[in-house]
Amino acid sequence: MTAPLRRVTQRDIARMAGVSQATVSLVLNNRTDADVRIAPETRDRVLRVIAETGYAADPVARRLASRFNRIIGVFTYEPAFPSGSRDFFHPFLLGIEEYAERVGCDLLLFTSAPVVDGRRRIFHQDNRLRLADGCILLGREIDGAELQRLNADGFPYVAVGRRDDAGGPVPYVGADYAAAVARLVEAALRHGHRRLTYVGMGMTAESSQDRRQGFAAAAATAESAHQVAAAPGAADATLDDLLADGSTAAFVEDFATAVALEAAARRRGLTVPGDLSIVTLGDPTVPVPTDIVFTGFRIPREEMGRQSVEVLTGVIDGSAGGLQQRLLPCELVEGSTLGTPDPAVDRP
Repeated sequence: MTAPLRRVTQRDIARMAGVSQATVSLVLNNRTDADVRIAPETRDRVLRVIAETGYAADPVARRLASRFNRIIGVFTYEPAFPSGSRDFFHPFLLGIEEYAERVGCDLLLFTSAPVVDGRRRIFHQDNRLRLADGCILLGREIDGAELQRLNADGFPYVAVGRRDDAGGPVPYVGADYAAAVARLVEAALRHGHRRLTYVGMGMTAESSQDRRQGFAAAAATAESAHQVAAAPGAADATLDDLLADGSTAAFVEDFATAVALEAAARRRGLTVPGDLSIVTLGDPTVPVPTDIVFTGFRIPREEMGRQSVEVLTGVIDGSAGGLQQRLLPCELVEGSTLGTPDPAVDRP
């Protein structure tokens, strides 16, 4: 099968015509008022490139063009650019940028929000939220009180990730963690695992709740399925818990914890997956050096970013057709860390 042709964008038109993207937008919107002057030869050149490429303006862009600033705000509850987190947030931002460019919107990253009680806040004395037509919210934990205020104010927004703590419905684009974890548990059961452990981080975010829910539902037929909270830097203590329980498969919420757990097992002469299978439940949130391809799943972060802009533009221009709450499927990774438990090993 041949790959589908990439959609021609305003950026492409601008490059081919040798003008700015703003000029292309003005030509497309037929702006001819006295405040906007485009030389006739420039307008003709842009129109010629549009005709040659068969470019068609996105209908969302047309709906937004006349009534809005066409500025989309992005607010991150956690720093998106420091080296510790940029690898995790980068795909979200790529998807957001791609779809915003497609519909001819600019992005405004709100960076002036102060940190209060260890967390960033949208609402503060000098917040500039209203400069944007709407806002995309990023962060593993989003403040429920601020979501309630956004709902009360009627300000258009979309959360990246499922949210249920706003005292009312929240528009969101999230990942279907429950279904992904359930599929991994079912795979472990097919391999013959009967004693399973969920290794969490003690977090209350909806993403963690969904993972735990998926584990509990799919592991209901197992001989043993319990959950433990792993303290940072306590891989050996976590391994002790697993061995004491006789668990043959660990489902680890945090990627870095999974890497540390595998190293602790190796130090004790255990093999993965021979003595212990380790399954990871998402992408690394911080860079973790390892050559191991863990069995687990990938979060559709770039697509979540794209669809969050798609949903937000529908909320802004009124075309959404009701509350939008989307959960996107995660991609399973076969990896090498889920195997069949050794029947010769004596377990409790």
